[in-house]
Amino acid sequence: VGGMIVAGPQGFMKSHYRTFNIKSDDITPGDDFGMMREVLRRRFSRLLKEEQGAEVAPPVDAEAFPSRPDLVVIDGGRGQYEAARQIFNELGVEGVSLISIAKGVDRDAGRETFFVEGREPFRLPPRDPALYFVQRLRDEAHRFAIGAHRARRKKDFTKSPLDDIAGIGP
Repeated sequence: VGGMIVAGPQGFMKSHYRTFNIKSDDITPGDDFGMMREVLRRRFSRLLKEEQGAEVAPPVDAEAFPSRPDLVVIDGGRGQYEAARQIFNELGVEGVSLISIAKGVDRDAGRETFFVEGREPFRLPPRDPALYFVQRLRDEAHRFAIGAHRARRKKDFTKSPLDDIAGIGP
């Protein structure tokens, strides 16, 4: 299961969060790069198809869901950044900024490294408000992903091979 969260000027827009069931047979469990590629490919392929099919007007309501994000934040280092950039290039996605955030040394919060196109990797000062904001985004994405995984495991746990036999009810 892959997922995306959405944040806007008013904060997190939980009604617009999305989970993606990984469908590709080529992806082995634990292949984070493969899952990320599939989620980005599906999300942005759909966006591009919608934009080609209809005139896209900016939302009238400031709290409306923006179909095209301004920024995509990837949780990971240079490898995840390059994989996401590859999908954007493959699909022809333009006008969407991409940034990747690698955990700090010893996974230490406050020592994250940022990867952005056209710049050398950099770090923000430990008490920088922008760093706190990005950490909050990452924490929310982790919370959402863990919840989705737990829900899926719970659903799978309650299944039985007996459910597939015709004539046997709950």
